[in-house]
Amino acid sequence: MQPDLNKMMQEMQKAQQGMLKVQQELAQATVQGSSGGGAVTVTCSGAMEFKSVKIKPEAVDPSDVDTLEDLVLMAIKDACVKAQELGEQKMKPALGNIKMPPGLGF
Repeated sequence: MQPDLNKMMQEMQKAQQGMLKVQQELAQATVQGSSGGGAVTVTCSGAMEFKSVKIKPEAVDPSDVDTLEDLVLMAIKDACVKAQELGEQKMKPALGNIKMPPGLGF
């Protein structure tokens, strides 16, 4: 039995519209990553556009810049993970029943 190409195209168009909507939602969504118990907080959109970095004064030690750099990097990574998870969470419903090739799915 051959697949119904018209039905597949309709499903793909519907999924594409859903994905565009999700991309717009992700661009508007905000996630925060933090490290050091909140000493460093990074804010970015769900599309991973970074908006701000907040560093509490007690995290700044001029004699230990390496630790501050590590805290900033960990907060950025945390924000990236949260943005990716948000994207996956929102993208699954948009794709509906479409089967994605291995490595391309959410």
